[in-house]
Amino acid sequence: MDALLPLATYAFVMSITPGPNNLMLAASGIAFGMRRTVPHMFGISVGFSIVLFACGLGIGTLMAQVPATALVLKLIGTAYLIYLTWRMRHAFSVQSDKNLARPMSFVEAALFQFVNPKAWLAALTGVAVFLPGDSIRWTGIALFVAVFFVVGLPCIATWAALGTGARRLIARQHWSRALSVAVMILMAYTIVAIWLQ
Repeated sequence: MDALLPLATYAFVMSITPGPNNLMLAASGIAFGMRRTVPHMFGISVGFSIVLFACGLGIGTLMAQVPATALVLKLIGTAYLIYLTWRMRHAFSVQSDKNLARPMSFVEAALFQFVNPKAWLAALTGVAVFLPGDSIRWTGIALFVAVFFVVGLPCIATWAALGTGARRLIARQHWSRALSVAVMILMAYTIVAIWLQ
């Protein structure tokens, strides 16, 4: 793979732009702080690495050839995002029972990547552009996954850090309500964007 800089640039753009993962990380940073959001971040990175690896092996091509697969992923991903939006609706409230709320776990975040349409889109496009050819080249796939992991982790951590930095805003009840509404609107936008892709 001789396109390391273009690959790193692609990984940066796909990792830093808004999507389900980054919105959930920002919300988690606000609700739970950076330290409790770390397993969520690593779950995303590991789960997405597995998706990338699977696409590099050719599973992505098989999925792309079966249109029903994309529809199923969108349906499951949409249902899960609606559930997460509902679960987060009171997470920012200063009067909410914090014992009932918890950040997404490592395993939950990793598993979410398998129904996250943006993750599959990024993986399929990346494999088509940066791993062309029919033969499986293990070093190329490993490098592809490693670049995404190294570039992507700081990008998603930025969203969690932004959320953590905004925690002071929710000290007042009117800000926490506004934040809850804003996050729900952003999640709804994400769902719409998934269906428009």
